[in-house]
Amino acid sequence: MPMAIAWKETPQLPKAEGRIDAIDLARGIAIGLMIVSHSVSGLVGIRNVPDWGMVPIHFLTKFSSSLFIVVFGIALAVAFLSHTQSGDWPKRRLKLWLRAVEVWFWYKALLIVEMLPFNTPSEIVDALLYGRFGIWVEILGFYAIALLWVPLMLPLWARAPLWSRLATIGVLTALTIWLQSLTFGGNDILKALLVDHEDHYTWGQVSRAPLILVGLLIGEALLRCYFEPAMRRRLVLTLLGLGALMVGGFYALALASGDVYAAMRAVANNVGKHPPGLEFMLFSLGGALVLLALALAGGAKAAKAAKVLLPLTIVGSDALKAFIFHIVMIFLVLRFLWEGEGVYSYPQALGVGGLLILGAAAWIWVIRWMNAHR
Repeated sequence: MPMAIAWKETPQLPKAEGRIDAIDLARGIAIGLMIVSHSVSGLVGIRNVPDWGMVPIHFLTKFSSSLFIVVFGIALAVAFLSHTQSGDWPKRRLKLWLRAVEVWFWYKALLIVEMLPFNTPSEIVDALLYGRFGIWVEILGFYAIALLWVPLMLPLWARAPLWSRLATIGVLTALTIWLQSLTFGGNDILKALLVDHEDHYTWGQVSRAPLILVGLLIGEALLRCYFEPAMRRRLVLTLLGLGALMVGGFYALALASGDVYAAMRAVANNVGKHPPGLEFMLFSLGGALVLLALALAGGAKAAKAAKVLLPLTIVGSDALKAFIFHIVMIFLVLRFLWEGEGVYSYPQALGVGGLLILGAAAWIWVIRWMNAHR
């Protein structure tokens, strides 16, 4: 494979000069899909979505979670992996841990915002103390914990040969399957934090770790290939081929089940998302790789030339601010202050999602403009 050849011929990992717009674009696409999904589920409710909305619209938003986590790994590789053997690594590691504290703070703050409209104070306190989980902000809880352990393994990952990295991904996947079969002594919260739980809408550290590691692999390949047009095309084609193969695998299983539409609707209804199932992950990760390949193929030119993509690139350049903005607007403003749950039709909720993407991009741009003119 081209990526394997690049690793063999170039032992020293290059450092990125500035931001790579294609990464911001890919992250922005993931966040945009997430905002649309949250607008619909938060204002309309999944049970009230019409059939034409479930498939294809809500079906396609399932690319979001896998793309978001994979891009998280890519960003870590691009920004930090080449520095793990340098003298300033302790300072950079501390930066990641401080980021974990920041993300954890906003996770808890936004958890209050999410639960405020329809939960009692005692239920909110219970969630703050990890006695239960929310729904829409739990991805931040996942990142807060991941940012604690990922910096510890990055130096080992940077020194490990490719075969051992691939083996680690395989072992973690097998470990996830085994751990999901255990009861954890009835401790559902611990199981949810580690490998997901069907009764809790959270993200397991072990079950999602393979996606982060896949992102690290792609991120390293991106550093080696992105600035060489021929190698970049090979990387794009490799990701596109792998993604198409996985999506094809999903449809092959759907055909074998005898009802393709039912399989698509099941994915749209989050069947196989928590805990991750084979069909859901084939479609979600496969689609994520296709979108990532398209973002890398277009890169900075696409982000600057197409006005419709520029807000996504801005949103992707500051994911935390975008996440905070859309959660506050949906749950504090629209659901709580304006009592808007169930008031909006499905098309209106889609429109709200689009406006929130533009609003998040504008908010990020205004804050940067203000900081630059202080």
